[in-house]
Amino acid sequence: MKDNALVELSRAFAVDIVNLCQAVKERGKGSVLLNQMLRSGTSIGANIHEANYASSKADFINKFQIALKECYETDYWLALFKDTHMITESEYADIFAKCSKLRKLLIASLTTAKGR
Repeated sequence: MKDNALVELSRAFAVDIVNLCQAVKERGKGSVLLNQMLRSGTSIGANIHEANYASSKADFINKFQIALKECYETDYWLALFKDTHMITESEYADIFAKCSKLRKLLIASLTTAKGR
């Protein structure tokens, strides 16, 4: 697989999500909600990675659309974690910025893929 900024960014984001969930777990907060955050936050990269091996253009677009949906879900969990004080404002700001960047890149990639 060729080097791809979106693949690398999504992998780094998944690592950040895993580390954030581990930190929240160590604080003894939100054990049930942690699984939701962990699943959606790591699914983004998994779907982007899988798209690189898509069997068709439609399959590629579908994987990116799933990744985008997971990105939006992760936004939700991040906001909920912040609003319930499971994470700090600075933890939220840092990871939310990364999630937003991923979302923008996914939207741009989908726009390009659908336009071809």
